[in-house]
Amino acid sequence: MRICHVITRMIVGGAQENTLYTIVGHIAAGHHVTLITGPSPGREGKLLQNIQVPDFETIEIASLVRELDPLNDVKAYFALKKIFRERKFDVVHTHSSKAGVVGRIAARHAGVPVVVHTVHGQAFHPYESGIKNSIYKLSERIAARYCDKIFAVAQAMIDQCVEADIAPREKYMVVYSGMDTQKFATSVKDLQLLSQCGISPDAKVIVTVARLFPLKGYEYVIPAALELLKKYQNIHFLFVGDGPMLYELKDELAKLNLSGYFHFAGLVPPDQVYRYIALSDILWHLSLREGLPRSVVQALASGKPAIGFRLDGTPEVVIDNKTGFCTEPKNVKQVIAATEKILDNPDLAAQMGENGRKLVVERFDWQLMADILEDEYLQLYRQKHGAAV
Repeated sequence: MRICHVITRMIVGGAQENTLYTIVGHIAAGHHVTLITGPSPGREGKLLQNIQVPDFETIEIASLVRELDPLNDVKAYFALKKIFRERKFDVVHTHSSKAGVVGRIAARHAGVPVVVHTVHGQAFHPYESGIKNSIYKLSERIAARYCDKIFAVAQAMIDQCVEADIAPREKYMVVYSGMDTQKFATSVKDLQLLSQCGISPDAKVIVTVARLFPLKGYEYVIPAALELLKKYQNIHFLFVGDGPMLYELKDELAKLNLSGYFHFAGLVPPDQVYRYIALSDILWHLSLREGLPRSVVQALASGKPAIGFRLDGTPEVVIDNKTGFCTEPKNVKQVIAATEKILDNPDLAAQMGENGRKLVVERFDWQLMADILEDEYLQLYRQKHGAAV
């Protein structure tokens, strides 16, 4: 098949890794794959420069931007439509909200036989303004009419879309976001790397793996850390990621005299993240907006319990008393209590880690994800053409 993936930007992030692994899987299966993306500015890095993958065609469209921008959105629509018509793709698969809206409409108008979309996270959410949420929901409803199927990385994403009247439930399908689960499952603590991060071998380490960005939960990490440090003097916090909040966080920690307990690994290549999670005892994921948190799955695959807020897809992998604890969103006291319970009960922590590993190792394998999507493409194509590709 001739397959085209469209995504707003290729920063170092979960949706982008998902897309890249899908591309790698389909190239290995013998398909011709093209990636169309918008620019990837900022501190979050460029994924394609941070990971080794087979060569494939990449097209960057300058007007395909993340922000609401009517002029650029119209330009992106026509640019995509022109490419789709010229290349005569069998499948166009869109990712992320902006590329999903503009790309689906352009693909259908260009006569692409199979048009699908993946929901990695909602553009609309409780922490966004009412006006923007209304615009996002209307845009998603319109775009849903221009595609054949919508995949979602978590059942919660489907439930939210159906509740918002985006599309009927039968149009959706859960396809868990794939990754190299074996790399995480076989990881071990690297004492040299721990030392490079400035952490002593006997420290208890809480890791976060997320962009340093609003709504990723860093405003709850510091208050929770302050309380925990009163009880555990050897606890340290490792931030894996980069973003616009970097200097703001460092300044706040300096004012609180906490800099010695917090360590910034910076932007880590995706194929090296497993080494940093292996240094930890617990993963915190306190984001207020997520599809299904990739870092939680990675931590569980590494045998580490996780603590996250009970929203979006998080409860589908952070199962209370089994793989970690889900707390009420923004509830710092519950985060502290859950952390204490894990730190004070090594046997519980070990059992949670083992439970998590079993839960995710096979379900979230990237090759399984690529195979499922390939099969869906073929079925949809055959339904329209009555024959194999």
